[in-house]
Amino acid sequence: MRPLTREDVLASFVNATPEELRLIELPHDFLLTDWDHLDFFAWRDPHTRGLAYVITEEDGRARGVIMRTASGTSRARSAMCDLCHTMQPADQVNLFTAKKAGSAGSAGDAVGSYICADLSCHETVRLAAPLAPSEIRASVDRRIDGVRRRTERFVERVLAA
Repeated sequence: MRPLTREDVLASFVNATPEELRLIELPHDFLLTDWDHLDFFAWRDPHTRGLAYVITEEDGRARGVIMRTASGTSRARSAMCDLCHTMQPADQVNLFTAKKAGSAGSAGDAVGSYICADLSCHETVRLAAPLAPSEIRASVDRRIDGVRRRTERFVERVLAA
């Protein structure tokens, strides 16, 4: 990803109200972000439990969405992240929902996806070996490309009317 400023980050959100934009807290280490090694930029809000953000870059343009995590816990023993396709213990994967952009979002329409709770999918896919015995071993490059494409698709689903 290209380096983003605070203004770039705030301008990227496609499903945010002016009030939500005013309340966005960047991660504490934002100024130290190593942009060259990111397929997307994602973080959990450091002050508001249950809020998270993801920003992708397509054709040099940053597009971000505000997400909320579901409360409660799963009875499952394990779960697969929809972005990095990695099996994790169930408590390490959360349902994240994002209201749709525009009038659909104002009417209450939202999209959801099960994603690693710490949003570290870009790091997970760089591990050469599968993390669970049932995972199919794929090349690191294919896994990196896959997580980038699936994250972009999630943001596109938020934009779709």
